[in-house]
Amino acid sequence: MKPDHVFSEKANKKIYRSGDFVMKVFDSVHSKADVLNEALNHVRIEEAGVNVPKLNEVSKIDGKPTIVLEYIDGKTFHQIMEENPDNMEKLMSQFVDIQLEMHGFEVPRLNRLRGKMMRKIAKLDINDDVRYELEIRLAGMPKHHKLCHGDFNPTNIIIDKDGKAYILDWSHASQGNASADAAITYLYFVLRNESLAELYLKTFCEKTNTKIEYVQQWFPIVAAAQLEKGIDGEKEFLLKWIDIIEYQ
Repeated sequence: MKPDHVFSEKANKKIYRSGDFVMKVFDSVHSKADVLNEALNHVRIEEAGVNVPKLNEVSKIDGKPTIVLEYIDGKTFHQIMEENPDNMEKLMSQFVDIQLEMHGFEVPRLNRLRGKMMRKIAKLDINDDVRYELEIRLAGMPKHHKLCHGDFNPTNIIIDKDGKAYILDWSHASQGNASADAAITYLYFVLRNESLAELYLKTFCEKTNTKIEYVQQWFPIVAAAQLEKGIDGEKEFLLKWIDIIEYQ
């Protein structure tokens, strides 16, 4: 199987289209273990009944690890939002509905969100007192087992021509607290568009009957996890979020 053309590009990987398939070709930053783990996450989630593109195979292209998936003909939710700026409240409601349907699944063999967060916090070069406060807060948060995407945002959803939603990119998937997943999505929006971030948080909390303050309790924790990725331009903002005193 050979790629026809570059379909899209993301950090450290390229997405190619080849007929009825899409190939995610990873660069050398990704270890073989990381790629196989993403493929395993995807298969477990697919088998649980979540609407995802079917995984066809894991292979190599030009020596680079590659995940081959079913091609879904449609638009990303990000494209739809850009094309319909005057319909944002309705679109955000639909976006949150897709996330809540996902949270309704349990996939017991996925990693625990709490453990993943603990490992990320442990790696950070931060004050020991701040690290301790983050660990204590994380340990005290309610333990749930819902399917959490870990990077649920409009670029990771495709709506096909029949209006059916497919969720992509499961490398950060885990089982845990849905409000932690919501805090991660809020962080995605607030780094790009604060008004959309507030609309998202309001919509999520109204639909789930969750207090905004409860989701906010996760903010320092998810900021610490995001900081561990070392993405350029985010460090100063994330360090402010990690200031746990603001969320007492």
